[in-house]
Amino acid sequence: MKVTIAPGVAKGNIEAPPSKSMAHRMLMGAGLADGISVVENIDLSEDIKATLGMLEALGGAYKLEGRTVVMTGVGKKTLQANQVLDSKESGSTLRFFIPLVLTGGMKCEFTGAKRLFERPLGIYEDICKEQGILFEKSETGLKVSGQLKATHYKVCGNISSQFITGLLFALPLLDEDSVLEVLPPVESKAYIDMTLEVLELFGIKIRRDNMRFYIKGNQIYKAGHQVVEGDYSNAAFLDALNLIGGEVQVNGLREDSLQGDQIYRKYYEKLREENPIMDLSECPDLGPILMGMAAARKGARFTGTRRLKIKESDRGAVMAEELAKFGIRVDVEENEIVVHADSLQKPKTVLNSHNDHRIAMTLATLCTITGGEIEGAESVRKSFPNYFEVLDSLGIRITRED
Repeated sequence: MKVTIAPGVAKGNIEAPPSKSMAHRMLMGAGLADGISVVENIDLSEDIKATLGMLEALGGAYKLEGRTVVMTGVGKKTLQANQVLDSKESGSTLRFFIPLVLTGGMKCEFTGAKRLFERPLGIYEDICKEQGILFEKSETGLKVSGQLKATHYKVCGNISSQFITGLLFALPLLDEDSVLEVLPPVESKAYIDMTLEVLELFGIKIRRDNMRFYIKGNQIYKAGHQVVEGDYSNAAFLDALNLIGGEVQVNGLREDSLQGDQIYRKYYEKLREENPIMDLSECPDLGPILMGMAAARKGARFTGTRRLKIKESDRGAVMAEELAKFGIRVDVEENEIVVHADSLQKPKTVLNSHNDHRIAMTLATLCTITGGEIEGAESVRKSFPNYFEVLDSLGIRITRED
């Protein structure tokens, strides 16, 4: 889908979309629980559809009632084996479910977008190799077969917290106790905190000593009634409109939230300064919109950008390519990105989302200043399916071309 966005000033009140990160985790808790759970405030993005599809394939059952999911969990039943599980484009879904299926000694094949299997899976590959578990990755999928063992796990903390979350969900289901030790440096600690919060809501007990987690085996997930909180990651795209002259009130964000991306509020204040320095190591998902807003404001230098390369796109390189169409120069180094201050120009060529939802929303925000066309705009369905409808409701004129 191509969208054409006319210059305009966004105004209005809007509810923050539900947190995709919390929705993944709550749906997994519900899918593993013994009984019927209710999870409210679900946005059926493509990533959430992937998680629901996997839970169903493994023996769970759910029905939708508006924005509420009523889930009958697997409970004490054996997870269904010999499944083909479609991850779509969701890295969270893939990484959360790999250790989970191995708790039952299952043979499964994961499929999904090619880019998904270009992203790191080495932590699980090493674990499987050590334990004699089949781990066979190709360009388009992954086959696993074997029984995950209760043991003392040592996992690097600077690749992705999604590996840690996957193990924290899986290890309580093993017959014996385990220890999970996350080795420094540890990045995206907030996502680990969110995982522990959800596990506790579903009755799972884990004792924590800094970055060492003591996990009892033979635990049972307990059914419950939960509500997904508002999402700071996607709210950042709506609040960014206020940096460029908009008057948008974003409601529904929990002030005591554990979400690490709430730091966007602090960083947006810094963007009002001349060439501020910001560390993205704990909030890589904010990289595209912060780069875009730096281009619209007074430039910025970003450190801790290494992990932008392993997201849905190589986000540093992609943003440099797209910002050049606005007349903005960007220097991309191994672990640092500099966005140079200059005046935004209307792009003379069509912008490209590179099939990355956060790139698409960033470019759309900039187009409210200059106007422009974005190819591949349907990528927003991955996390914020009604994004353009929301933008339209705030007074931005949008033309869609399928």
